[in-house]
Amino acid sequence: MLAAAVGLAKLADAKLVLFRAVSLPIEIPSEVMRVTDRSLEEILLGNARGELEHAARELPKGLVEHFDVEIATAWDGICHAAIEQQVDLVVLGSHGYSGLDRLLGTTASKVVNHIDRNVFIVRTAL
Repeated sequence: MLAAAVGLAKLADAKLVLFRAVSLPIEIPSEVMRVTDRSLEEILLGNARGELEHAARELPKGLVEHFDVEIATAWDGICHAAIEQQVDLVVLGSHGYSGLDRLLGTTASKVVNHIDRNVFIVRTAL
């Protein structure tokens, strides 16, 4: 999916905004919370930020304008970040519909149905 976004950005002479939504686990054992002085949110956001920094370093220099990480459900975070960053196109990966996804909807379908921006869906390998 990132390769498709890079290709589109190069064709359009555009910049990329990388975004990652981090969701908090619903139930966390209390032992996990006592392992460190850092909050769970800090750890999860830091890990996600590190992954985006690594991805940005692997891309051609100057292609990534900005990257951001926030705690949110994926589809809602993507929609809010796209509007806030005033992006022209949202590029998402999709695994396709199967089973429960048909009933509840995937992240990609929720973004498409809730955003006022163009969305480009990249079919990813299952």
